[in-house]
Amino acid sequence: MDEVDAFRERITAEAEDLVANFFPKKLLELDHFLKDPSINIVELKEIHSEINLTVPDPILLPNLHDGLEAQNAKKRKLEDGGGEDLVTGTKVFVMPGGMMKSNGNLVELIEKVKPEIRTLIEKCNTVKMWVQLLIPRIEDGNNFGVSIQEETVAELRTVEGEAASYLDQISRYYITRAKLVSKIAKYPHVEDYRRTVTEIDEKEYISLKIIVSELRNQYVTLHDMILKNIEKIKRPRSSNSEALY
Repeated sequence: MDEVDAFRERITAEAEDLVANFFPKKLLELDHFLKDPSINIVELKEIHSEINLTVPDPILLPNLHDGLEAQNAKKRKLEDGGGEDLVTGTKVFVMPGGMMKSNGNLVELIEKVKPEIRTLIEKCNTVKMWVQLLIPRIEDGNNFGVSIQEETVAELRTVEGEAASYLDQISRYYITRAKLVSKIAKYPHVEDYRRTVTEIDEKEYISLKIIVSELRNQYVTLHDMILKNIEKIKRPRSSNSEALY
């Protein structure tokens, strides 16, 4: 029991310090980050990444001078048992310039944002545990303070979930971009694939700024909500003597 009590005391001290000191400090840091030039680029072409995949010379197919002969050739191919198209994508065995690099500008920004997301998740988890440990046993009546505690826990859980979704969003960006680059390697003559990579890079840059803004706002909201209701969170039920007067 002594170890459990020590754990409760440690969580209480850590959570109270987070709400009183860490949350306001962090929201100011993130607000300052939002003013950083790296996250306020106006011309999005500055964050574009060059795709070093050259377009190969066109493949000339002999004896296919018009549409009729092409159809006849395809028909003959099908009759011979070959069901594949005459022209397929370029077979990729190795990238001409070695490994295809990610967008360096976005990778650098993502590496700055990810620790902030992880920090918010961890700190919310600590404060949530603190509030849950303060919830008294279930009784009839006088549960207004308990409802405030439960709403606080629900808000902390929501913030945790939203922050975790930001990490999923970053992972989806990398996967989507990788698939598009693979398409460019296979179909280097299709310009739309190249343009789509540029579009998702720009979208991710904008999303990262929104994520930082949301992180700041969540610190503001949690700090304000908990401080306004700190008395009810710490002492959800008034004593019988207080209720009489």
